[in-house]
Amino acid sequence: MARKILIPFGPQHPVLPEPIHFDLVTEDEKVIDAVPSISYVHRGLERLIEHRDFIDFAHVADRICGLCSFMHSLGYCQAVEEIMGVEVPERALYLRSVWAELSRIHSHVFWLGVAADAFGFESLFMQALRLREPVLNIFEETTGARVILGVCKVGGVRRDIDAANLKGIVGRLASLKKDLEELSRVFIDDYSVRHRLSGVGVISREDAYVLGCVGPMARASGLAMDMRAIGYAAYKYLEMEPVVESAGDCYARCLVRIREIFQSIDLIRQGAEKIPEGPIEVKVTGAPDGEYYSRVEQPRGEVIHYVKGNGSRMLQRFRVRVPTFSNIPAMIKVLKGSEVADVPNIILTLDPCISCTER
Repeated sequence: MARKILIPFGPQHPVLPEPIHFDLVTEDEKVIDAVPSISYVHRGLERLIEHRDFIDFAHVADRICGLCSFMHSLGYCQAVEEIMGVEVPERALYLRSVWAELSRIHSHVFWLGVAADAFGFESLFMQALRLREPVLNIFEETTGARVILGVCKVGGVRRDIDAANLKGIVGRLASLKKDLEELSRVFIDDYSVRHRLSGVGVISREDAYVLGCVGPMARASGLAMDMRAIGYAAYKYLEMEPVVESAGDCYARCLVRIREIFQSIDLIRQGAEKIPEGPIEVKVTGAPDGEYYSRVEQPRGEVIHYVKGNGSRMLQRFRVRVPTFSNIPAMIKVLKGSEVADVPNIILTLDPCISCTER
């Protein structure tokens, strides 16, 4: 008769960069239950809304997460702008979309490197991190920062990108695309990678829907859910279809992220070609009085920013529902019945961001 053993997994683990903890209940090498424990890095950022002017709070939203930095400030600013009826200039909307898609490339390429490290491909890890650098260089040249960009503001953006620089970015991404295609072929075709990921951590389309999955986790299970399709920022002017796979396993989630990298490169090309001339911000007067839910598609999935104002410079309420929080129930379900050796890979292909979750 198999003995039940409780294995503590995390918050520190050799292949997981995030401080997430699970108590894994196992029988031999099978996981029969997984109990998550979070809040190791809770920072109380939502409470700061009571002590920061609503204009300045965009910088706090920017710091909820590193990889998703720009999209947090974008979601927050959109919510405030809707409450106040601020019409953001069209050029600013395009610039927001360009930086958002650069952030998606940055996040997905970083994820490929971390995933390679998890199943022992150190050279592949180093190659992915090398290909991430050109994106960070573009961030630095266009915003002055490499991770926490600080370029999105209520009413528009703080910096412009001229036509020559936009054309140069498109050219640099076209060159990067060739290297990324070579990197991607290893993830797609290598026998060892497919052996570790195919058929592992399967989430059915029905389970993904019922459990509220978002982002690549939902799309890898056949759900065509992508908040960019609702047309925020400049996405209403760009041609885009959600990237969908049907297998629902770790390999499918890997494929979705790879395909989204190339989709983002194409969206940036479209944005650079269509961006109009004009101002990049409008003057904001008054203070927000009302409430709004802003929805943005981060690299990990849909994030909701809820903002409530009472007519003063200090907002009354600010809440964020991040994609990792939405995906945790499915993460628990898929861990049950898996092999202990597959646990790191399963968690990584769900791409948890505990910094976002424990804001």
